[in-house]
Amino acid sequence: MADFDKSKFDPKAAAEARKAEMEEMTTKLEKGVKEIFLTDNYKEYLNFCAKLPRYSVNNQILIMLQKPDATMCQSFTGWKDMNRFVRKGEKGIRIMAPSPYKMQKEQEKTDASGKAVLDKDGEPVKETVEITVNAFKPVSTFDVSQTEGEPIPTIGVSELTASVEGYETLLAAIKEVVPVPISFEQIDSGAKGFFHLEENRIVVQEGMSEAQTVKTLLHEASHQALHSREAMAGSDEKKSKNQKECEAESVAYVVCQHYGIDTSDYSFAYVATWSADKEVPELKASLDTIRRAAADLIVKIDEKVQALTAVQDMDKFIEAHGEELPFVSPEADQDAGFIKIEPPVDFSEFQTDKKLEITMEEPSEKYLDEKEKEADKSEKSEKSEKKESVKDRLAKGKEKSEKTKAPKKTKDKDLQEAI
Repeated sequence: MADFDKSKFDPKAAAEARKAEMEEMTTKLEKGVKEIFLTDNYKEYLNFCAKLPRYSVNNQILIMLQKPDATMCQSFTGWKDMNRFVRKGEKGIRIMAPSPYKMQKEQEKTDASGKAVLDKDGEPVKETVEITVNAFKPVSTFDVSQTEGEPIPTIGVSELTASVEGYETLLAAIKEVVPVPISFEQIDSGAKGFFHLEENRIVVQEGMSEAQTVKTLLHEASHQALHSREAMAGSDEKKSKNQKECEAESVAYVVCQHYGIDTSDYSFAYVATWSADKEVPELKASLDTIRRAAADLIVKIDEKVQALTAVQDMDKFIEAHGEELPFVSPEADQDAGFIKIEPPVDFSEFQTDKKLEITMEEPSEKYLDEKEKEADKSEKSEKSEKKESVKDRLAKGKEKSEKTKAPKKTKDKDLQEAI
């Protein structure tokens, strides 16, 4: 890629280009939201929710309009962190990224009670404050099909519904995630399940197929998350029964789709009728409610599935190997790779009332000799530091003179003396 020429960069032109692109993206969103609620487009959008649950509604729609077959999107840097790289020549999918900025704003000053502070003339006092403006800018993201590199790690959710064991794990995870009691009973009314608003509990028809049981449980869990008295208490919005059913069914569809459960029997024919008289902000708010609830369930269930799977793997290992420890040693069976502790250690045989005797080794002769030498050196050093008297100096001189006068011994004489 050619080097960027800073001298030709025009900040004003770049800002105008970004503004124009944002306006174009907003226009597409307005049209896209309306079209989502027509016929099969709604299912297509929910499929995107299942594949990209962490993206906002705006970005999900923008990705869907530009690349309908997208399954997993990341920024250029995001893919690089996963040791995958965008192939040369791939065109980015343009989405909106948060770009907040701070600015100074003059406003009327208020006291602790929220009332305007007045000056001596009774006029409101002005003050300058710093505020954060929530803004967005266009950025590029890339689908996994546009990249190459190391395989993407998965938690293996697609295998969960392939066997009874997998189904039980998924069902156990959902039951742990849902914060209200769940029971499986015979429902005489013919309903597959219901969320009891007064008793705040979920009931599911017993004896249904695995797929239908999970679908029904997720549908009622969505009602509990979105339409319980506690959930509705913080909202002034009054939702019709049709809207509540639409939201619960949509959330269940998204989560089922994420876990590979058959969703072919889902029908959203009533969605077009329900959304016909709604404005775009209302429709987008409803889509965001669905997306948030589905994403929350998916993230929590994923975490529980991983935890339960880890426990099950450990239980299987212990059941298969009993008291064996997974450490390889030369004495162990090399084929098996385990050491078996046999017999086990009985700590009850250890005597705890036996008196302890503390002994100390005698210092070695070498150690004592070294200590004596160090003491002699220290003593000589102290003496040398003392001022010698005249008498001591004369005595030393006489001793030195006598040594000098003494005759030297020959080698032969020295040898005889040595023998």
